[in-house]
Amino acid sequence: MAEAVPVRCPACLRENGYTAPVFPCACGSPVHPPLDLTAPPLPLTHRTWSDTWVTVRCESCGRESEWPYPELGCGSCGTVVRLPVHPVGGMDPARRPDARRGRAEDGAETPPSGASTHPGTETRSGADPEGGGAAAGRGPVAADSPDASPPPPAGPVRVPRPAFRPVTIRTARDAVATAALYLRWLGFQDVRQPDGRPIPSAAVDLRAPGLVAQVDPTTAPAGLRAVECVWLNGLTASATSVYFALAGYTEAARARADDLGIPLFVMDLTGMPQPVNDPADELIGAGA
Repeated sequence: MAEAVPVRCPACLRENGYTAPVFPCACGSPVHPPLDLTAPPLPLTHRTWSDTWVTVRCESCGRESEWPYPELGCGSCGTVVRLPVHPVGGMDPARRPDARRGRAEDGAETPPSGASTHPGTETRSGADPEGGGAAAGRGPVAADSPDASPPPPAGPVRVPRPAFRPVTIRTARDAVATAALYLRWLGFQDVRQPDGRPIPSAAVDLRAPGLVAQVDPTTAPAGLRAVECVWLNGLTASATSVYFALAGYTEAARARADDLGIPLFVMDLTGMPQPVNDPADELIGAGA
């Protein structure tokens, strides 16, 4: 867990304790935004979707992912401040995974040109490639020979994902952030709210390559029209359609989603999305 640090409110000068949130990297290691304690916190007076996320590099695998920007509400005056974070390029080079790998490989001797990388074998310069040795003179290995290598496995090998770590939902913005985190956990990259003028609707759009999702943070069940709209948007973009709702769905909406193959998820206040239908179960199993 990240260490708690004191943060002074720029409005009332009161110190508040803050602990940076810890997020799960795709490799399973915990990551947290590296706070820049030398820079003062900035009052948050205007919020945009693109400024809500910050790029964080995992110290274990080097993967760069976007996570919610660290923010803190003052317990005295209520001012919301944004905590500065070290940029990805400003990370200590000695702590980067590629630097650690480079140091580990410094002691390995590079074989000379023309030499085999396998121990116990060598390649002579100028040797006849057609019949220069016993190994080269052998014909093709029969399929039933003991030396024949097994065929590669059919289909891609799926790597199991670590457990999803939910974020408590207190506001509509928390519901949208939780849905975005869950979609990233499923494997969708660059999940964002699209730019441009928002559509007059209670549901919030989320987009990613190959994905069209909607999040309904209201207290009314999502209806048939909402499910059909997200399906049409996904059909237009040739993308997967996904729907998240806090209050569940009407019977007509669930039946229509089953017919169209739209994954439906319901979120409780603990921030853990739950699949509602079979397409949602299939999406969890297969991922993006």
